Amino acid sequence: MQRLVPAVLHRALMPLAHGVRHRWRRWRKTPIAGVSVVITNLTGDVLLLKHSYGPDVWSLPGGGLTPGEDPEAAARREVREELGVELARIEPVGTLEEVLSGSPHTAHVFAAVCDQRPTPDGREVKEARFFPSHSLPEPLGQSTRRRIAVWRGRGVG
Repeated sequence: MQRLVPAVLHRALMPLAHGVRHRWRRWRKTPIAGVSVVITNLTGDVLLLKHSYGPDVWSLPGGGLTPGEDPEAAARREVREELGVELARIEPVGTLEEVLSGSPHTAHVFAAVCDQRPTPDGREVKEARFFPSHSLPEPLGQSTRRRIAVWRGRGVG
């Protein structure tokens, strides 16, 4: 469905949709769940994104789970949709219980290695780059910091 809307219009509408979703979650406080994937290249650099909506910070690939969706399947889907990459292997590294937009949120964190060049979809993701894991860029989103800490704490990176 989203491909029926031209990319430029889609990017323009994303901030509005993000704001509405944020306010809805604050009002409803319905528990939600999502996934984040710490993707490294063959030399151990970490892939970070800039989205076309929300705060202008570097973040990880990922997104929300649909009702009944398996977290690993959601992680693979999000990476494919946002970056056009099929991950050969992905592994869970932890789960965070937090509050996101005023709602209880379960974040499933995964790790994967990518030997392909990610291509931002130009709709949801406007930039994607690898950075040395010891020198991540600023500004880095707070939720991204928490997820990277989980990844590092599990001895994956």
